[in-house]
Amino acid sequence: MNISQQLGKLKRGIFRIKKIPRFFILLIATIATIQFLILPALTQQPVTVQVLMSALEAAQWQEFVDEFEEQNPNINLEILEGPNETNLVEDLYTSAFLLGDSPYDLVYLDIVWVPKFAAAGWLMPLSDRVSQDQLSKFMQGDVEGGRYNGELYRMPLRSDGGMLYYRTDLLKQGGYEPPETFAELMQISQALQQQTGVEWGYLWQGKQYEGLSAMFVEILEGFGAFWVNPDTLEVGLDQPEAIQAVEFLLNTIEKEVSPPGVTTYAEEETRRLFQNGEAIFLRNWPYVYPLAADSEIAGQFAIKPMVHQPADSSGACQGGWGLGISQSTQHPDEAWKVIEFFNRPDVQKRFSLATGYAPALKSLYTDSELVAKYSYFPQMLEVLEKAVLRPPIAQYAQASDILQRYLSAAITQTMTPEKAMNRAAQETRRLLGD
Repeated sequence: MNISQQLGKLKRGIFRIKKIPRFFILLIATIATIQFLILPALTQQPVTVQVLMSALEAAQWQEFVDEFEEQNPNINLEILEGPNETNLVEDLYTSAFLLGDSPYDLVYLDIVWVPKFAAAGWLMPLSDRVSQDQLSKFMQGDVEGGRYNGELYRMPLRSDGGMLYYRTDLLKQGGYEPPETFAELMQISQALQQQTGVEWGYLWQGKQYEGLSAMFVEILEGFGAFWVNPDTLEVGLDQPEAIQAVEFLLNTIEKEVSPPGVTTYAEEETRRLFQNGEAIFLRNWPYVYPLAADSEIAGQFAIKPMVHQPADSSGACQGGWGLGISQSTQHPDEAWKVIEFFNRPDVQKRFSLATGYAPALKSLYTDSELVAKYSYFPQMLEVLEKAVLRPPIAQYAQASDILQRYLSAAITQTMTPEKAMNRAAQETRRLLGD
C-alpha cells in the first residue's frame, strides 16, 4: 500500500469516528462515571472510630455521638463502655497496647496517663494538627498536662482542679473572712469549732491512693516546695519546706481540726461530711459543688483557691480528661475530626450544662447561660488558673506509689515526717536513675 492509499484509509477512519452518534459518546461517558466515581462512593463503608470510656461518661456523651455521626456520615463513632473506676480503664488501655492489637483509635486520657502513654509510644503527636492560637483558648494547665517532652499528645476536653470549700454562714457568724494562709485556716477552724459546735474544721483526702498525691501537690505548692522537677528530675521531698507541708497535715489531726479517720478518707467520705454540715472547710474537686448545692447546706458555702504560706502561692492540682490519637490507628484523620467536634465551644457548653463538669475552654466560665445555671463558674476559673501539675514523668505511677506509702506512714504516725520524706526522696531518686 502506497502512502496516498494509507492517507486515504486514515481519513476514512477519522471520518467514521466523527460520525459516531452523540448519544453513544454520552452513554460511554455515563458508564465510566458510574464505574469509576459513583459506585465506589456508594459501596464504601463508613470508617469506625473507637474509644473507651467509663460507662458513666459513655452515657453522658451519647447524644453528642449521634450528632457527630449526623454531621459526618462517613464516620461511625463507637464509645466502648468500661468500668467506672479510673484505674481499671487505664488497665484496659494498657493491656490492649501491650498486646499490640489495640482496637482503640482514640484514647480518653486522664491527665496523669499522658507521660506514661506517650513515653511508651502509644500516642500520636498532635502539634502539627493544632495552632498555638487554638491552644490559647483552653485553660493553660489543661494544655500543659497534655504535653510530654515538649510535644502535645492530648487535647483537653474537661478540666478539674482542687479547691477550698468553706461555710459562708459560719464564717459570717464568727466575723471571719475566708482564710488565705495555713495559719488562718487552723485558727478559724479551731475558733468556729468552739463557737458553733461544728465537729470538724478541715477535711482532706488522707487515704493511701492517688487522691492523696493530688491533695499533697497543693500543700507542697502552698509551702513553696516541690515533688519532682520534670526537666532536671531533681527530687524535693526531703527539703525543709516539703517536711513542713507534711507536718501541717499531721498538725490538723493532732489538734483535732481534722478527724483521726481522715487518713482513710477519699473524696466521697469528705464530701458527705461537709454537705451534712459536719465541717467548716473542705478540700475537694469541682464535682462537689452541684451536689452540695442540693443538700442541707445549699446557699451556705462557697469556693476559693487553696491556702498557702504568706510568702508563697496557692496551687490547684490539675486534673481533667482529654482525647489523644492512638499510634496504631488506621484512621488518624477521622479520629482528629472527632476531637475537633468534641472541642467545639457549643459542644463543650452543652456538655457542661448537662453534667456540671468544668469545661476546658476558658471563655465558657463567663458564658451567661452557664453562669446562670452554675453561678460558681467564675470563682472556679480563678481556682483553675492557679493549676499545678503532678510531675509529668514517664514513671509517674511508681513515683506516686512511693509518695503515697511514705506520706501515709507520716500522717498515721508510724514514721516521723522527716524520716518518711527522706525515705520517699531516696526511693524516688533510685526510681529516676539518680
